[in-house]
Amino acid sequence: MRVLVVHNRYGSAQPSGENNVVDREVELLRSAGHRVDLFERRSDDIGGRSLLGKVAVPLLVPWNPAVRRELAARLRAERPDVVHVHNVFPLLSPAVLAACADAGVPAVATLHNYTQVCPPGTLQRDGRPCTECVGGSPLPAVRHGCYRGSRLATVPLAVSLSANRRRWWSGATRFLCISRAQREVLVGAGMPAELIAVKHNFVPEPEVRRAETSAGEHLLYLGRLAEAKGVRLLMTAWDELAADGGVGVPLVIAGTGPLEREVAAWAADRDDVRYAGLLDPAESRKAVARAVAVVAPSTWLEAFGLVVVEAMAAGVPVVAAGHGAFVELVEDGVTGLLHRPGDAASLASRIRRIAGRPDLGRELGRAARSRYELGFSPAVGLERLLEEYRTAIAGRSEQLGGSR
Repeated sequence: MRVLVVHNRYGSAQPSGENNVVDREVELLRSAGHRVDLFERRSDDIGGRSLLGKVAVPLLVPWNPAVRRELAARLRAERPDVVHVHNVFPLLSPAVLAACADAGVPAVATLHNYTQVCPPGTLQRDGRPCTECVGGSPLPAVRHGCYRGSRLATVPLAVSLSANRRRWWSGATRFLCISRAQREVLVGAGMPAELIAVKHNFVPEPEVRRAETSAGEHLLYLGRLAEAKGVRLLMTAWDELAADGGVGVPLVIAGTGPLEREVAAWAADRDDVRYAGLLDPAESRKAVARAVAVVAPSTWLEAFGLVVVEAMAAGVPVVAAGHGAFVELVEDGVTGLLHRPGDAASLASRIRRIAGRPDLGRELGRAARSRYELGFSPAVGLERLLEEYRTAIAGRSEQLGGSR
């Protein structure tokens, strides 16, 4: 099969789970013998633009006509079997869908977040879940400055959402949600249910796994240091545990983000916390494999949760917030533990439980590994991806046949 992957790469200053997913799918398809080409833009390139070029970027967010022309010409010349669209913000825009229609090539779009119904794509405001724009006008997002705390920065996203809502629905032949929880939100907002399938992200076989006889040596938070990820909630819960005598193992926090200084200051001069900064992929895998559990206390409704599945692949259980996609990824008491979202006391109790019961941790770790093998391995990911490509190609053929 010949596939063209369309993706606007996120900036390299922050680790991007979405970039990782795209890279892994490309590698997986190529290793299986399929031809995969790329049509990309990079957010890193914005910094090298002229002042006028930088000023023009927000104007291109809703629609980039140059991208439409360039992509349509390439599709007519190369004739791939299917186009797989990922992120289009800020340099590509939904114009890529029009290009696919211009060239008559079926388009599959993976929806990695909630940007079709929420301008910043997070379904969160001021650290709390928010659905004020879902199914309606995005003006509340502008009023509250939901993207980067700025009304001005939110405007292009709100305009794009309003102008392209129907174009998304009619432009893609197939949508791939990365969890059932995400699909429910989008269908409830009016997206066509018959076009939306669930395809979980896969995770490669880890180079290192936790030994089945090991209970681990630390609790681990691995991810972006941001309010939405529950970092402050974790610090509050850990302080409660420390005040009660601790849990016998340290907390390691790895990552970077807007709360980095706050986290570093909180961890300084403590024996029970270590701030490790940004780890490279190999270091991250080792840190996961040595963990008692990976903690994922997100306060926003995660559309998936890559770190959760990476932990499962390593045979490590997870303590996660009991909402969003985590509810379908983690079976409470079987492959990990779920805490009440936003509740520091509940999070503390789950951490205490898994840290104080090495036998439970080993049992949950074995079950988590089995869950990974059945649902999130590369073999499963490849099968599901090709199945959706074939469905999209068949659907496009039926559309063309019906229009004759």
